[in-house]
Amino acid sequence: MTDQEPQLVAAGIRARIDTEKPHSARFWNYFVGGKDHYEVDREIGDHIKTIFPGLVDVARTSRQFLGRAVRHLAGEEGVRQFLDIGTGLPTADNTHEVAQRTAPDARVVYVDNDPLVLAHARALLTSTPEGDTAYIDADLYEPEAILEAAARTLDLSRPVALMILNTLGHVADHGRALDLVGRLMSGLPSGSYLVISDSTATSEGMIAASKAYNASGAVPYHVREVAEIAAFFDGLDPVEPGVVQVTQWRPDSAGSVVDAYCGVGRKP
Repeated sequence: MTDQEPQLVAAGIRARIDTEKPHSARFWNYFVGGKDHYEVDREIGDHIKTIFPGLVDVARTSRQFLGRAVRHLAGEEGVRQFLDIGTGLPTADNTHEVAQRTAPDARVVYVDNDPLVLAHARALLTSTPEGDTAYIDADLYEPEAILEAAARTLDLSRPVALMILNTLGHVADHGRALDLVGRLMSGLPSGSYLVISDSTATSEGMIAASKAYNASGAVPYHVREVAEIAAFFDGLDPVEPGVVQVTQWRPDSAGSVVDAYCGVGRKP
């Protein structure tokens, strides 16, 4: 690599960042208390807070679910490989940090196609000496390409935890979303796990917030029924307590009622 190539790569990334329209990764980062967002993201975030303040709780409790799920899988289930699709912007307790805190030899691959996330990839690409962390600039709509690239870091003959948190709402058609998840899981061996969480159409406030976000010019995000979230786990063995609100999945303390559901399932 020449001395100029890193600057050229950085310039290419900056050219892909649209600061005129909200973006889900930046919007979510604002809601969970991060620092990587623009005025346009804060404006729609503040507007949605007036419509449905509960979305802030959805964002933060969904992030807390990530930590509990990864700790459980790395600890009690002995999982040592994680494929996190729709990574989003780094905050505290990212997947690799939680996994390697429990199991220093854990290997984690992040996948996202957002240029701002790509710009922060260096922050994600940290690891314990015993483990490994990698980042793939790829699209959920190309599951086979994701698996091929992930295989450079992960051993796909051994169990992998596939994590798709607050991402599948970008796929408007539920049948297509099911197909994409199915294709990803089909490339993973028996003993692998699927971890999903997403906002749900379980209150008028959440539905109104979704409509306001989609009207902002951002790439639309579609909230689904609980039964549709549960359908992603068809054919898998559910990990207790099954598909529940994110605050009710193995909580550290009593949780609030939120419009977001999650689940963890094991591939037989």
